[in-house]
Formats: sequence, C-alpha cells, structure tokens
Amino acid sequence: MRIDHATPPPPPTAAVPEAVRQPRVVVALHEGFYGAASGTGFSNRAFLTALARLLPPGHLSVITPHVSETAGAHDRRWAGEVQQMLRQARADVITIPEVQAAPDSIHGSMQLCDLAGEAAVRVADRASRCLLIGLDIPFLGLAPYTSPTTDLLLVPRSTTALTRPKDMSRVRWERDALRAATVRGGRIGAISSHMRGHLVVSYTVPRGSIVSVPNGLIREEMAPPTSAPPLPFKARAGFLLAMGRAVPTKGFDDLLEALRFLKERGFRAPHLVLAAVTSDEHERPTSYQEDLAARIRTYGLDATLITRFTPAIRAWLHNPALRAVVVPSREEPFGRIPLEAFAAGAGPVVATTAGGLAQTVVEGETGFTAAPRDARSLASALHRALTVLPRERDRLRSAGAALVRSRHDYEASIGSVVERIAPWALVPTSSAVGRAR
Repeated sequence: MRIDHATPPPPPTAAVPEAVRQPRVVVALHEGFYGAASGTGFSNRAFLTALARLLPPGHLSVITPHVSETAGAHDRRWAGEVQQMLRQARADVITIPEVQAAPDSIHGSMQLCDLAGEAAVRVADRASRCLLIGLDIPFLGLAPYTSPTTDLLLVPRSTTALTRPKDMSRVRWERDALRAATVRGGRIGAISSHMRGHLVVSYTVPRGSIVSVPNGLIREEMAPPTSAPPLPFKARAGFLLAMGRAVPTKGFDDLLEALRFLKERGFRAPHLVLAAVTSDEHERPTSYQEDLAARIRTYGLDATLITRFTPAIRAWLHNPALRAVVVPSREEPFGRIPLEAFAAGAGPVVATTAGGLAQTVVEGETGFTAAPRDARSLASALHRALTVLPRERDRLRSAGAALVRSRHDYEASIGSVVERIAPWALVPTSSAVGRAR
C-alpha cells in the first residue's frame, strides 16, 4: 500500500483499539528504493529485502523521498522489483516530498529527518510497538521522533569525517545527532569493525550503544545475472574492472598512476574498464571525470572510461574475460565490491587496505593488497595479481567465496541485530497467522 505524505493524517490513536494494533518496523532510506548511484543503494535495497523476508507479513513500513519517473535517479526496472518485493511482504510505502537542499547538506538532512520523523510518528501512534531504522547519513537526526514505545537504530554507511573531514559544521551535526540518539537509548549499527572504531574515536559514540550490522550480500546478489551489457570491444580479450562513484576518495587516479608505472616497466596490463560514474542527473562529466580522461590520454593507457551509472555494470564481474577486480580506495567504510567479486567467482581482487577493505581482502588469502594513496604499492599488487599461477588464483577465489558465505550473509546479520534489539518485531501476530492460513 502506498501512502503519500501529503494526505491528511490518519485517525488519532484512540481510534485504533489496542487489540488490533501490531508491532511495526519503520525504515527510512534516501537511496535504494527507486535506484542506486553507489554501493549505498545496493546495501539499502538488500537491507529492505532481508527485512521483508524476516518480518511477519504486514509488519514493515518504508519511508522514502519521492523520485519522479522522469528523474535520472529513477530506475524503472529497479523500482518495480523493489515495489513488487514489498507488496509480497504486505509492507506500507510512505513517500515524502523531495527536498530542495542536497541530502548531504545539514539543511537537506534536517528537512528529510523532519518529514520522515513525522511520518514515522504517525505509524508508531497506530502500532503496539515500533522500531525506527534510519539508513545512512541523511537520517541520523531521527532521535527527536522516538517515544517510550519506539526503539531506534541508526546505520551510517559512511560519515563526513571520512569523506569531507574539513566540513566541520557537518561533522558536528552528525556527532550531535548520534549523541541525541544514544542519550535516548538508540543503537548505532556498525557496518564493519573499522566503522565501529571510527564511530567511537571520531564521533564519541559509547561502545555500549554500538551493535554490529556487518555489511554483506543477500542470496539474490550471489546468483549469476540473467543478462549483461556488451563489453567494450577492446576488453573482450581480457580486462581489469574498477568501479564506483566518481570521487577522489575512490582512488581511481591512483589506479591510473599505477598502470602508468607498469607500462614504464614494460609490463603490459589488460584493458582497463573504469566505471567512475555519476547518475544521469549530471548532463556533463564532472571535473574529476574529466581529469581521469585526461590522465588516460596523457599516459597512453589502454582503457575505457564509463561515466554514467547503471546497475548492469556489475554483471561484468561474471564475465570469463575478467582478469582482476581493482578497488583502489583511499577511504572505505566497508566496500561491497570485493564481496560481489568473491560471490561471482571473479578475481583475483586487488584492493587497498583502506578502512573496511582490510577485513575482506587479505594479502595472499583472498586477494592482493596495497597501501592507500600509494600508486607504486598498487602497481606492485597489480603485478602480483596478473602473474599469479592458475592454481593459486583458484585458491584465492575459493577462499573469497567461503568468506562471503561464512561471515557476510546480510540477511543473517540483520536478523541477528533485530532479534537482539527488537525481538518482539519477529513474533507473528495472531491476525497475521490467521491470514497466512
């Protein structure tokens, strides 16, 4: 059922008899319902999918800003799949108006939290108990909208202290929002051990308020794709793949420098497919994308630069011509791409040891590693990966696949944290059981 935030509020709480109230889990998210422009969108969609399976039918509500079908951020196929999944779970979808300010600005986040918080209060007023979950930075400020019958879980997938450390006003807003949440008894989800330490040290989040929600994959993300876009012609004989948002923290300029070093040493690397992407809302390449293109030309590299995002790019992880997956990040709270590569049987994986990447890509065990912001170290790791013996490559791939299965089952992780902080949410109500029969 879709509820528009602009409609009149539902009847007051007194109109809902206590006997028919049901517990609710309310999830507020900004990216991942209508599409994805980064790993955040994929993780948020997986989070929703896991909850839809874990919760009794009719117990889930989703709050998200409306995105017009004509907007670049609206992926029709993606949105249709998400809506179908939620219909099967009998979930409510509450759309709130888009805000004019950028979601990663203080003003934009405050507006989103006000709109989502008011919608969440309406749901909570008609529920016997409520768990309110804010996914990622835009929804860190939901604490004022909790009550004695509403528990709170905030899951920051990154922070401004990691991505824009000089933006101290934004860092202070996030710190104050997290403090307000913990003072009210809210929990903060850590998507990796790196993020756990970062939240404690940089944001003074009490250790006792942090719960582990390790990022991972759901079973749909481990299955081979049904289709894939055609590879660039030059990549068909063998290629390297690097992908992510077109921002300096992803380290793509370090990767191009590393390939230049290998070229100067006389080592011929496979064709690079570099998907340094933005959404369709950007009509022209960004200055960072233009800089990457200029480096490719100046260095004379054998590479294809892709600047527009589509989820289908990830299907190339399953292509037999793939020689290595490269994650050259300078900062990375977690990093989903290695897990996606492991699940696809791709590899070897070459990654820096930035942040959460060090948890999944271990030198000689699941891949090859380099120091962040160090092009020569990355060039050395690439050389090791591209000269590895077939038997060793197979061993690395097997170890990566085992890591995903044993430690990064996202549905199991989410189920564990819900059982810990809101076990009542998992208990079927008598009416839901009756309808299921």
